[in-house]
Amino acid sequence: MASHRRPKQPSRARVTVLTTAAAAAVVMSSQAANAAPSEKPSKDEVKAKVDKLYEQAEQATEKYNGAKEKQEKLQKEISTIQDNVAKGQQELNDLRDGLGSMASAQYRSGGIDPSVQLFLSADPDDYLDKASTLDQLSAQQVDSLKKIQEKQRELAQQRAEAAEKLKDLSSTRAELGKKKKQVQGKLASAQKLLNSLTAAEKAQLAEEQNRATRASERDALSVNVPAGSGRAAAAFAAAQSKLGTPYVYGATGPSSFDCSGLTSWAYAQAGVGIPRTSEAQTGAGTKIYSVDQLKVGDLVFFFNDLHHVGLYAGNGQIIHAPRTGTVVRYESMNTIGGPFMFGVRV
Repeated sequence: MASHRRPKQPSRARVTVLTTAAAAAVVMSSQAANAAPSEKPSKDEVKAKVDKLYEQAEQATEKYNGAKEKQEKLQKEISTIQDNVAKGQQELNDLRDGLGSMASAQYRSGGIDPSVQLFLSADPDDYLDKASTLDQLSAQQVDSLKKIQEKQRELAQQRAEAAEKLKDLSSTRAELGKKKKQVQGKLASAQKLLNSLTAAEKAQLAEEQNRATRASERDALSVNVPAGSGRAAAAFAAAQSKLGTPYVYGATGPSSFDCSGLTSWAYAQAGVGIPRTSEAQTGAGTKIYSVDQLKVGDLVFFFNDLHHVGLYAGNGQIIHAPRTGTVVRYESMNTIGGPFMFGVRV
């Protein structure tokens, strides 16, 4: 006979949990249905974010430039030390050969002096510390041993210096890679934001930039401001010849530039060497804190950390390489995005 068991009723606690979950699901569904879709940022909001990212990228670029310059300097110093060590080692070998020749002569004349024999089989540093043996050497042998000792110490010091610089070079290369990634990351984020704009919005932004550049160019050329010196005038003329050249981070010309790459290249064309980075360029001459006292060709620095530099063009305008996506151009000092800190007359 079949068993007729009564179905087990769900517990009150289980019913409560299910009811609560169902109610929550209804509420969440209702909220999701009623929530307004996320608004796409406006063209101006995107531009503000992109400008900030470009500023951060330029900060990282100047740090990258500094690390790159340090790397190149270290490589040259290490190469020089290694050349000196190689030459010094040859000199040491020649000194040892000379002393060996003396030993050979002694052998032919009746046997090697015990003191020379000791030297040939041991470290001369240790040997010379045994002052009592000096009495057994000729004046020429003593002089040769002292020269060998001095050369050995010199080589040891140079090798230690090279080892330290190689360590420094390794850490500098790591820093260089880190700064490069920072720049690339900021630029990629900026590009992603720009890609979110419509074609019409991108065209509007481009036209706004073009209008600003044309207005700055008219303003710069409307007033004849004398150059500070023949060299400043030559540097300014060199920068003018690169109007329209694209900005590329880390570039020093002649086909692309970053901000300090342009200024260092321009002054190099005038026969004046100035440092590579914007921060280092602040020490290239006399500081000028009043815009009214600036002359054409003076270096002009912006932002509290001095990460941007250009060349003064007169009438409150500069020639500079602004940022990725732009070209070397005239621009008003009021639209750089950061405060004018001071100028430098090279």
